[in-house]
Amino acid sequence: MAGSEQPPAAAGTDEGLGDRSLSQGLSVLVGLALCVTMLGLGCAVELGQLGQQLRRPVGVLLALLGQFVAMPLLAFLLALLFALDEVAAVAVLLCGCCPGGNLSNLMSVLVDGDMNLSIIMTASSTLLALFLMPLCLWVYSRHWINTALVQLLPLGAVSLTLGSTLLPIGLGVLVRYRHPRTADLLVKISLWSLLVTLVILFILTGTMLGPELMAHIPASVYAIAVLMPLAGYALGYGLATVFKMPPHCRRTVSLETGCQNVQLCTAILKLTFPPQLIGSMYMFPLLYALFQSAEAGLFVLAYKMYGRDSYKQEALGEEEDTDISYKKLKEEEVADTSYGTVTAEERGSVPMEPTQTAL
Repeated sequence: MAGSEQPPAAAGTDEGLGDRSLSQGLSVLVGLALCVTMLGLGCAVELGQLGQQLRRPVGVLLALLGQFVAMPLLAFLLALLFALDEVAAVAVLLCGCCPGGNLSNLMSVLVDGDMNLSIIMTASSTLLALFLMPLCLWVYSRHWINTALVQLLPLGAVSLTLGSTLLPIGLGVLVRYRHPRTADLLVKISLWSLLVTLVILFILTGTMLGPELMAHIPASVYAIAVLMPLAGYALGYGLATVFKMPPHCRRTVSLETGCQNVQLCTAILKLTFPPQLIGSMYMFPLLYALFQSAEAGLFVLAYKMYGRDSYKQEALGEEEDTDISYKKLKEEEVADTSYGTVTAEERGSVPMEPTQTAL
């Protein structure tokens, strides 16, 4: 009897070791992907542009309002509206409190947005997250404070994970300052690694959790994963409209607000919560990434089909205004130059008038 019970135990041990190895591999992948993404973000930041934004901090203000006022409040309201339990609510809140992600930089290029504004918003929201993300989590998790998961919410570990992202960002800024061509290459690598990593994370996490746990994710969580990025895009566009920004900046702010750093969210969930507590909610940031990418893709497609002509007209109008201003400036310069001078006709007419008078 004892001998017959030993093989199942060994098999269970092997299975546990396999799951543990897969979980450790997933943690390593998440950490590496986060470092590459943050390095690419730092490589996209130029010190001169950063100084200009700090002197006129509209981008920083929009990042603050979008990422740490609008999105956390939106996540909190959706969690209440769909009556989520504490586990799902923490996953949704954590995603809503994350800073902006690099996907918005890629999408801003495709919709002819303001790349300087996009990069400054992403970088500033990442830096602000070091202090504001734990604060937002503490404020909005009060509704579920009596639950064990919220009581164990590791705000210190969240801050530590955020602090570790500052090193690759700083290294990227240094690379941009010393080697601009290398920085351009690293930016492209980070954007492509972002897309590839999301696919790999989805596959590995689905393999680790299994279709059974995927099926146990409530329909309300899927609904939030669809609605939350869509509402974020709308809130960002409305926020930029309130600030009376031009259309291409409105598109940029819209994408920056709705696109969250799901790699950071996944890393925090993976590194700070034990699997037996968080369960299938590891999948929420990946579901969010899937739907935010799909909806941003539809945004880009709609712009390519219907909005590109208006952008060309705007750009043409700006060029015409520039030409008119330049012509006016040249005319004024000519007028200023001719003021007080005597032409050849005037020189010829001056001696003739006294001669005619003498006759």
